Amino acid sequence: MDSLGIGALPDAGKFGDFGANTLLHIKEYCAAGKANNIDIRHGPLQIPNLDQLGLSAAASFQPNFHALGLYGCAKELSFGKDTVSGHWEIVGVPVLFDWGYFPKLEPCFPKELIDTFIKEANLPGILGNCHASGTEIIKRLGDEHVATHKPICYTSADSVFQIAAHDITFGLDRLYEICKIAFKLVQPYKISRVIARPFTGKEGAYHRTNYRRDFAIPPPDVTLLDKLVAGNGTVIAIGKVADIFAHRGISRQVNAYTHDEIFNELFVALKDAPDRSLVFANFVDFDMKYGHRRDVIGYAYALESFDRKLAEFEKLMYPDDLAIITADHGCDPTFRGSDHTREYIPILVFGSHIRSGCNYIGERNTFADIGQSLAKYFNLEPLSFGQSFL
Repeated sequence: MDSLGIGALPDAGKFGDFGANTLLHIKEYCAAGKANNIDIRHGPLQIPNLDQLGLSAAASFQPNFHALGLYGCAKELSFGKDTVSGHWEIVGVPVLFDWGYFPKLEPCFPKELIDTFIKEANLPGILGNCHASGTEIIKRLGDEHVATHKPICYTSADSVFQIAAHDITFGLDRLYEICKIAFKLVQPYKISRVIARPFTGKEGAYHRTNYRRDFAIPPPDVTLLDKLVAGNGTVIAIGKVADIFAHRGISRQVNAYTHDEIFNELFVALKDAPDRSLVFANFVDFDMKYGHRRDVIGYAYALESFDRKLAEFEKLMYPDDLAIITADHGCDPTFRGSDHTREYIPILVFGSHIRSGCNYIGERNTFADIGQSLAKYFNLEPLSFGQSFL
């Protein structure tokens, strides 16, 4: 559940995130009637299935809750609070170095980087060259981009170089092509990802499409995914997961964009995946559509929709299946700014062979405990980081 943080980490102050709590603040807004919309949702947050698994208990560090599986939370060991760091740490490779970031200046990109990019990509120039919200910048520069064919280049508090372009007038394939060029050029700057951000529409009514694509550097060490594939297992990546791992340790990539599409593909994978399979799905809308856009109503609605689908998911699980619900960072929609927030993540573990009860696994010292637990589940050699909770 991309960005579902459950409380500020002890070091959150270093990131300007003291007081952030994605789940708690959404619940408070809902309880106070501040997340009501007659066409979307109303009233207190209703997530009974997640709460039976121990989500709210994990968020409040309750050790005596009678959960349907194992429940707890984890700190982030990685130096950052970005998508790549969170995902890599989950599968056993915390990022114990600093990514490169572009300064919050305008222009924000080094001149030599942009000059080389323009030349190698055969561009008439670029627009943007600043820190910005993706939805705001296409609204501001969309018309000029369509008229000039100059791509819109921007960044955020994450280690990213983002390129937005119109899917028709500029072309989706052309956007991916120049992103590959940019990805090569940003490597000396230790930038973790180049992100293609296609949008569509006409003057005054532009909106982003679902055909985002991430170009990321590969993990610096062997992950759980690598070990499983090498051990005759299967890794099925749904959504943006394959991009985050630079397609390493992935047996099959499944493109899915909305939460409904991701759940549908998850259900198919549950039925069809062979033995020794890991199905890894990223539900991106929590973060991309609601967290970054500070949309509390949308986030609450997405949580409730996910919770309803969860009941259907559990019915499809086989007796020996193990399911883990977690997150990669926070993105508190009530917090200042539009960036990720440095938070604990939930760990909810369930399956028919895990007994109900007071199964509190505590406050884990690293997200890598998830990967280490799965290494044990699959009878793989231990990872370099993490302690199994199984």
